[in-house]
Amino acid sequence: MAPEVLWKWAQLKGITVVGTGDFTHPAWRGELEEKLDPAGNGLFQLKEEHRGAGVPDSCKHEVFFLLSAEISCIYRKSGRTRKVHCLIFAPDMGAAARLGLALSKIGNVASDGRPILGLDAEALLRMVLDIEPAAMLVPAHAWTPHFSVFGAASGFDSLEECFGELTPHIHALETGLSSDPPMNRRVAALDRLALLSYSDAHSPAKMGREATIFETDVSFSAITEAIKTHRGLLGTVEFFPEEGKYHYDGHRQCAVCCSPEETIAHNYLCPACGKKLTMGVAHRVELLADRACGSGQAATLPYWPAIPLAEVLAEVMGMGAASKTVQEAYMKLLASLGSELRVLLETPPADIAAASMPLVAEGIQKVRQGLVRISPGYDGRYGRVKIF
Repeated sequence: MAPEVLWKWAQLKGITVVGTGDFTHPAWRGELEEKLDPAGNGLFQLKEEHRGAGVPDSCKHEVFFLLSAEISCIYRKSGRTRKVHCLIFAPDMGAAARLGLALSKIGNVASDGRPILGLDAEALLRMVLDIEPAAMLVPAHAWTPHFSVFGAASGFDSLEECFGELTPHIHALETGLSSDPPMNRRVAALDRLALLSYSDAHSPAKMGREATIFETDVSFSAITEAIKTHRGLLGTVEFFPEEGKYHYDGHRQCAVCCSPEETIAHNYLCPACGKKLTMGVAHRVELLADRACGSGQAATLPYWPAIPLAEVLAEVMGMGAASKTVQEAYMKLLASLGSELRVLLETPPADIAAASMPLVAEGIQKVRQGLVRISPGYDGRYGRVKIF
């Protein structure tokens, strides 16, 4: 996940602006400063000497880097331990360095790319605004049970409980893999917020599994302004939420997965061992929702469900997504048709069939139509998707 690898895979995936991640880590920020040049628009570009081969001509495009970081805030508030993950976007290296220095006085920012700090999320937001008013803080994977603003285990029931008088400075939520826009729009208090989706990538192949689509100038200010005003924010690419690791309730050790109704019937206890079930995102949304799915602003912005192309190929070919055969087929398809997101979202099925095989085209078309079967994810275990 070095800058040159992010640059390569952003092109394969069809991503124009990719987050750097981890700018609070001194060594990583040093590597970013070494390998990236300011692009003059609040974003950065990979220096020519670090640009390698391996990108088909059909996928080549300019890639920009946006300085981003994730902070884990663990603290006591209103008599409970809170664990809230927050994303920070910074407009330049100076702001990133100042934020890193300020946070280093609170905890160890060098031990992990996502530092764990005993810092109130409201205090973090205040610090970000004081150090760099152009920076932006967005609650990360907002519904995940253990580490999010609305998490069942350690979060809050409203943004105001978490961010207090600074709540108007929260302009967006990152929805996470286990929820989609219609689920979030069931909570009327979130109507004013932009809904963003990111891939939380820990390896290159995971890049772009969720993404946010903008129609703006390519600049830091244009992106953050679109988030604030919703003008130029077109929608998101989404995991099927059932595929996320925390969609349903459950207990991983006992292989017990429950719908919200089943959890209530079991009095929130695992029917196998009697311990407390981990409440999933679907259940948590149900508890905070004040309107039915599909009402209110559920359709304010479009979204596109997607399954990674390698997983589609793997099911068609009856092999693992990481197998050499599937990876060769993946690269051949990109060389013929362009980036992965283009293939998944835009390319006509006939063109996909001609470049690959009819079953691949049929599979992608079924995904576009939402005609898939999913065993929901729960308690940290991904859901299992079947297209055919």
